[in-house]
Amino acid sequence: MRTSTSRTAGRKLISVAAVSVALVAGMTSSVAVAAPSAKADAATAGATEAAPGTTAERLIVGYKSGAAEAKSNKAADADAVAKGKEAGESLDFQRRLGSGAALVDLGEDLTKADVADVVAEYQADPQVAYVVPDRLNKALATPNDTEYSKQWDLYESTAGMNLPGAWDKVTGTGVTVAVIDTGYVAHSDLAANIVGGYDFIADTAVSNDGNGRDSNPADPGDWTSDGECATDWTATTSSWHGTHVAGTIAAVTNNSKGVAGIAYGAKVSPLRVLGKCGGYDSDIIDAITWASGGTVSGVPANTNVAKVINMSLGGGGACTTATQTAINAAVNRGTTVVVAAGNSNANAANYSPASCSNVISVAATNRAGSRSYYSNFGSVVDIAAPGGETRTTTSGGILSTLNTGASGPGSETYDYYQGTSMAAPHIAGLAALLESASSALTPAQIESAIKTNSRAMPGTCSGGCGAGLADAAKTVQAVTGGSGGGSTGGTTFTNATAVSIPDNGAAIESSISVTGRTGNAPSTLQVGVDITHTYRGDLVLDLVAPDGSTYRLKASSSDSADNLVTTYSVNASSEVANGTWKLRVQDVAAQDTGRLNSWKLTF
Repeated sequence: MRTSTSRTAGRKLISVAAVSVALVAGMTSSVAVAAPSAKADAATAGATEAAPGTTAERLIVGYKSGAAEAKSNKAADADAVAKGKEAGESLDFQRRLGSGAALVDLGEDLTKADVADVVAEYQADPQVAYVVPDRLNKALATPNDTEYSKQWDLYESTAGMNLPGAWDKVTGTGVTVAVIDTGYVAHSDLAANIVGGYDFIADTAVSNDGNGRDSNPADPGDWTSDGECATDWTATTSSWHGTHVAGTIAAVTNNSKGVAGIAYGAKVSPLRVLGKCGGYDSDIIDAITWASGGTVSGVPANTNVAKVINMSLGGGGACTTATQTAINAAVNRGTTVVVAAGNSNANAANYSPASCSNVISVAATNRAGSRSYYSNFGSVVDIAAPGGETRTTTSGGILSTLNTGASGPGSETYDYYQGTSMAAPHIAGLAALLESASSALTPAQIESAIKTNSRAMPGTCSGGCGAGLADAAKTVQAVTGGSGGGSTGGTTFTNATAVSIPDNGAAIESSISVTGRTGNAPSTLQVGVDITHTYRGDLVLDLVAPDGSTYRLKASSSDSADNLVTTYSVNASSEVANGTWKLRVQDVAAQDTGRLNSWKLTF
């Protein structure tokens, strides 16, 4: 038996099969790869790749039971030599597998065509039962945390964020996320990923810790009494809100306990700005500045500068110049700012910081992939992420790290919350993964990658939920490269000329001329529309490609709600990107009127 020089050391292991892992409380993760059926073998018999884009280096050859090669290594070796000679290649029999099949090395530097020739030789032999490439496999990085099975928001195919596929490539190592919130209460499932922060609450009536600003961001609790925050205020227990948010971002993972964090290789810097009855803009502005590496008078220099800021907070009123100035400065320093859209079931344009520019504003979705009933919406929303709903079943919420204390700290625990406060850290965690994958990415590029590689919402969103539901695996794939079809995208073309839509009349068209692109459009071309209409169910929308091909975006329905402000994702990968694209809109029923205000294409 001949041997050849081993080439395994330089091989890159790439996942080529879907691997399903079910976790239950108290169990560690295990990976099971289903054995291929005869039908599957037949379908892949002519394959030439060990993994997408990787030419096979070895073949597994199964001989029929009566063949000499099925039992004799010498015969299998001779057969490999003969078939290699016929194909013009040098083949080596390597060893007998436990199944009885022969492992055959294909030699050096074969092309896919070369491999195809060898495969054809084996397939032509009536004594060969099957021949398949020796595929490279790697299990997806699924955590062993005991409560992971309850974190539907991370992995469920319907409305989860598809994190396991992202973890296979990056976990957030080297990135600090500043959580501007209520501070941090000690939790063993999070402590290892907490780095120094700061308490920015200057008003002792709000701080509830007996002093003003200091270097201790510990959360003493934010409980209140009846009438304490307003005349009609009802008493509340402590929320431990910042700790719940931090756990979603970076809970310690693969420690056989508790929950998994989205960017579990990252660190969290807790910055305390919310206390009794809330927190002031002035404290939040200083926290934004300091977190991103800016200077705040009277506060020591930040040794844990954040590349991502999460603000799961907000109030009524549009973004002020003061807050916007702080955000702009943070972004200019290279920090991505993620904010919650708000929980008032209203237009996020009327809330801050959701309506600020240069932020990623996040709406919340439920377990079915629809906009959560409480979530704000509108054109200022950039993306949607799981925020949960607990009104029907508690497990429909987002599970994360918490504390049992009704006032001051008690015992550590885990619990379900709902809110855009829970949705925002999903995107902050994803931003940390992207930053870890490519530290050269700008905040604008991170936002663009998240939006461009989102997927259409599985459910519904009235009012507008941005580009769609964030997809972590696809977005990370786009940034790290390789196969997967993602796109870092980022270039947007807009037509803001308003066009009236006639009632029950002919279709109107609005054009966008796309230039400066190369190749075809992406598989996730984002089509954003802003339409005013008194009964949007009457509307039919089509995207028309430069060659005249049409893509149905929306059919007519019984949806009686007003207006259509949303983003559709279209697989336009077969279309040349450059050229004139059109949005075709038609009102197909009587008694309602409308106007196309604007639309855009994001590549």
